[in-house]
Amino acid sequence: MACFILFNFTSSNLKQNSMSVIEFDDLLLSNAEFLRPFAITLTRDHEQANDLFQETLYRALANRDKYHVGTNIKAWLYTIMRNIFINNYRKKAKQQTVFDNTGTDFLLDMNQGAVANDAITRLNMREVQQAIHELPEIFRNPFLLYFDGFKYQEIAEMLNEPLGTIKSRIHFARKLLKAQIERN
Repeated sequence: MACFILFNFTSSNLKQNSMSVIEFDDLLLSNAEFLRPFAITLTRDHEQANDLFQETLYRALANRDKYHVGTNIKAWLYTIMRNIFINNYRKKAKQQTVFDNTGTDFLLDMNQGAVANDAITRLNMREVQQAIHELPEIFRNPFLLYFDGFKYQEIAEMLNEPLGTIKSRIHFARKLLKAQIERN
């Protein structure tokens, strides 16, 4: 799909610099594939990642005249992709905000909370999962069962341990997790 976009783009409305259109297209093609994993990392969705990838290539072609020979093409493409992603993210956040025309004139967020950054949330979840994995097994097993929705009594019966022991282990697991996450 990217090849189709690259070779069907005309150069009639582009200013010429010391690099020809064909040379630029070749440079773009040889350096574009690294963008796909980055797009997936940003969007966490293959369809949105493909859209972001194509939009990045389109903008790179449309702004070919702004590329200076000798500039790091990967960094240039990375910056274009990141800016597109940020702009799309901001548009989505704005679309979820409503202006209230009452006498107090408030801006209301449709989510009734802060707009979450999925990339940061996923990084935080990885840290939490790693910290859980590093817990001693004696604390990890009851904690994971509790986290999965089992009640204290059910966990005590499953692990054949007294109820007070299970409550204590889950409590200590929480304290250990909190300390581990605060260190990171």
